[in-house]
Amino acid sequence: MEFGPAPLDRAEGAILAHSRMLNGRKLSKGHVLTAGDIAALAADGVTRLTVARLAPTDVGEDAAAQRLAAALVPDADAAALEVTAPFTGRVNFKAIGPGVVDLDAEAILRLNRIDPAITFATLPPLTRVARGMLVGTVKIIAYGVDGARLAQAEAAARAAIRIRPVVRKTAGLILTEVPGQAEKLNAKAEAVTAKRLAALGMQLAGVVKVPHEPEALARALMDLPGEVALILTGSATSDLHDVGPEGVRQAGGSVTRFGIPVDPGNLLFLGQLGDRPVIGLPGCARSPALNGADWVLERIACGIEVTGDDLASLGVGGLLKEIPIRPQPREGRASEMPGD
Repeated sequence: MEFGPAPLDRAEGAILAHSRMLNGRKLSKGHVLTAGDIAALAADGVTRLTVARLAPTDVGEDAAAQRLAAALVPDADAAALEVTAPFTGRVNFKAIGPGVVDLDAEAILRLNRIDPAITFATLPPLTRVARGMLVGTVKIIAYGVDGARLAQAEAAARAAIRIRPVVRKTAGLILTEVPGQAEKLNAKAEAVTAKRLAALGMQLAGVVKVPHEPEALARALMDLPGEVALILTGSATSDLHDVGPEGVRQAGGSVTRFGIPVDPGNLLFLGQLGDRPVIGLPGCARSPALNGADWVLERIACGIEVTGDDLASLGVGGLLKEIPIRPQPREGRASEMPGD
């Protein structure tokens, strides 16, 4: 591609590099200059313009963006994505429903290394999305790019992005109660959990309240409706053999892990009862604020197997935003620090 100033009488058919006003109308950058444009500009006293001209081997920005988008998402329905029409070298991908973003990060890195003018930006992997949310954007930065490099980019990241939709549509919730517990505590937990599930397009299939005992919890698990079992205990789980995990085992299930490197949300446990995942929610799940349970629930809802290694990997980026109303902030006030 050639780029630079050119005499007005040699600018017809070139691409206008910078927008300008002409007789009350705007000639936008990227506009291909016509004979009428040249005549009007000459009448306005213009003698030179900054323009771009594509080489025979170049592909224009919109055509290039459309080609790259088609390579990244060869089947929009299967990828659960809406692909927009190209405009000024850009094509956007939007989610058509709730789910999490599934990426081939290495392939996208290969694409972005080929030519600085050929770019693809996305949300982070496994970000939860809702209908209409922008997931990724192709942007051709120049007015055109070399066709051979574009072909390399198409090959580098074919089918590199999709949405993993929610496949588990229901969950049941067990709430354990300890002596003297305020009724509003469980009422809030139920309401917040229902909203959390609704954000994923899921329904709260049922809520069962039982005493804070492993035996009662085990019995409730056997009859609990829903494709996912959620447990929120009245007293925080503090050991792998505490009431929550032990109740899962007594029901015939297993516990994969207790404790995750996400704050807030450390005191989560993950288990399995038959073909149903069991999530022991941390106490912070009574708040609608983001916590580690959200990340685990989102993946399980979308049919993604969550292993112990997956949970361990959450530590990088797992220090979530401090919540001012938390009763025990991670850092004390200056007057509370040792030596003061």
